[in-house]
Amino acid sequence: MKHLINMAFFFLLISTTIYGSASSLIYRPVNPSFGGDPGNGSFLLNNAKAQIQFENPDIKNKDLTPLEEFNQRLQRSLLSRMTSVISRSVIGSNGAVHPGTFETTDFIINISDLGDGKMNITTTDKVTGDETSVVIETGF
Repeated sequence: MKHLINMAFFFLLISTTIYGSASSLIYRPVNPSFGGDPGNGSFLLNNAKAQIQFENPDIKNKDLTPLEEFNQRLQRSLLSRMTSVISRSVIGSNGAVHPGTFETTDFIINISDLGDGKMNITTTDKVTGDETSVVIETGF
């Protein structure tokens, strides 16, 4: 009997390997950023958001009144316009950099040409005296 079970197991093993078939492995991306189905985008984003387990301590203004929110947006808009004006006066129509110093109520912005297609932008806070300096390569 034991011999009969071993023979049956042997034939079963052989028959599955003989009749078994394989196909080529095909990669199908899931993420729509890499060619996957666009319908997966919101599913993947929601899964990623669900995995976030921390709160950013730097976010301070979670519960703003409409007036506070309006004031913040107004400040951002004015700063954006000021940045555009300064950018236009620093970079000419031909792309050349025009060094200079610009002063606002809170900041002094000094732009200097370092040569070799580089410029240095130093922003100084008038109240605290803190400085931030950035070197930018303007030539390509």
